[in-house]
Amino acid sequence: MPVVAFKEVNFRPDSLSRIEQCNEIITDYLGQGLRLTLRQLYYQLVTKNVIKNEEKSYKKLSSLVSEARLAGLMDWDAIEDRVRVPRLQQEFDNLTDLTETALRAYRLPRWDGQRAYAELWVEKDALAGVLTPMASKYHVTMMVNRGYSSQSAMYESAQRFLEKAADKDECFIFYLGDHDPSGEDMVRDIRDRMELFGVGNLRVDKVALTMDQIILYNPPPNPAKTTDPRAGDYIAKHGDESWEVDALPPNVLQKIIEDSVLDVLDLKLMDQVKRREESDKKKLQKAVEKIDG
Repeated sequence: MPVVAFKEVNFRPDSLSRIEQCNEIITDYLGQGLRLTLRQLYYQLVTKNVIKNEEKSYKKLSSLVSEARLAGLMDWDAIEDRVRVPRLQQEFDNLTDLTETALRAYRLPRWDGQRAYAELWVEKDALAGVLTPMASKYHVTMMVNRGYSSQSAMYESAQRFLEKAADKDECFIFYLGDHDPSGEDMVRDIRDRMELFGVGNLRVDKVALTMDQIILYNPPPNPAKTTDPRAGDYIAKHGDESWEVDALPPNVLQKIIEDSVLDVLDLKLMDQVKRREESDKKKLQKAVEKIDG
């Protein structure tokens, strides 16, 4: 565990207790091969009734996590910032390094021959780390919208659907977003704009967060944003509370995605593609061995 101290901090006993609680959650996430965002850590603490669901609690947690990491009491790799990511240039130490990278990356179009085409769209960048393993496992394009998507992104997405799904019976977008006035409306917005750009046979399914999931998992509520122009219709239908999709545990979100994809995916066909991949990889390995020899 990469824990490095850069300064000495005198924490109060209650702060040390809170750091220990955070580390228990972090250990659980890391055990699943996942990294947390600060927001996800916050919601896990709220769900466990450790802190109140209010903005000042979030700010206090942010300061505590920052100080705990600097003091060497919290893993530096446990909390990720998915927005401020450097764009590193790709480079390789030698041909063997390049070959190993190519072998790991090589994939044929795994949805070839499938009757359907599906993508995974998510409202929040913070959830990308949780959803990426499922997207990679089933070779599903993942789109992070960050709220209402831009016109450019929607147009480019439509062109992608028109190209990849030209021979498909049906297209799917599995969408994850908050259960709040805008989060509920984004499904309609995506459907309308994709239709505007010529994508037919498209189903936009909001697979999370739904009211059934809220009843089942009981995530912490927030007040519905009354300043949202869509608040009136939302409150009339759902009441004055809203819920964030981040609050669902990562294993729950991953199961939701896996179940949704498997409903439309023929695994036997995809396995055939995977076998062709393995055959191609063996050919590449033999060719490289001849070069090295």
